[in-house]
Amino acid sequence: MARAFLAAVRRLIPVRAAAAPADATGLDDPAKKELAMRLVASAENSSLDWEAQYAYIEDIGDGRGYTAGIIGFCSGTGDMLDLVELYAGRRPGNALAPYLPALRAVDGSDSHEGLDPGFPDAWRRATGDREFRRAQDHERDRVYFGPAVRRAKADGLRTLGQFAYYDALVMHGGGDDRASFGSIRARALGRARPPAEGGDEVAYLHAFLDARVWAMRQEEAHSDTSRVDTAQRVFLREGNLDLDPPLDWQVYGDGYRIG
Repeated sequence: MARAFLAAVRRLIPVRAAAAPADATGLDDPAKKELAMRLVASAENSSLDWEAQYAYIEDIGDGRGYTAGIIGFCSGTGDMLDLVELYAGRRPGNALAPYLPALRAVDGSDSHEGLDPGFPDAWRRATGDREFRRAQDHERDRVYFGPAVRRAKADGLRTLGQFAYYDALVMHGGGDDRASFGSIRARALGRARPPAEGGDEVAYLHAFLDARVWAMRQEEAHSDTSRVDTAQRVFLREGNLDLDPPLDWQVYGDGYRIG
């Protein structure tokens, strides 16, 4: 990383970001996790009410089939199948169980074969069951939230960096294609070192967000990068590395505030 670039980045950061307090909380603090869920909901569902999204389901035309639930589980990427299998184990004979053969068949594709027309209604009915909502929480934490926070902490990142990892893993998944979370992180590491390796946290996060924007632009359905440009990048430029309220941001031109 060029010294001139690092100096320019540091000039953008207010004094409060100069040093991390020893007791700084991470994203797994309950209050910070609630913030993370609301931030993701603003981008995924244009709402801060993330708990209303358990029942959400639609095909957004991104090649992943149905997208549903609090974290955008997809019928074409395997995480929806894992969720419904978990739910079936906890609640045999539930409304979604009859669709398990179809979910297995469409995994890896955008097909609705065997799911239409009844699957969306069955999903919405299932959300009336507390056990299904708990299953969604479990899979969110197992597949996305937990791995993202652990990886970010290992890289020496504070709360904002942990959220940046989480949001990227939610959208891009943990596969091995060039737009996956792992590939995004690898591109960032090619430009800057994370704090755990003696690097500058702000410079590293700018490199990570640059790589994230590049990955988003590889897919037409995700080419609007405002969830980075007018949200995460705003917090970074403000020096809010602990993601402390008040937070003001925009996604898709809509403004949000958590005070």
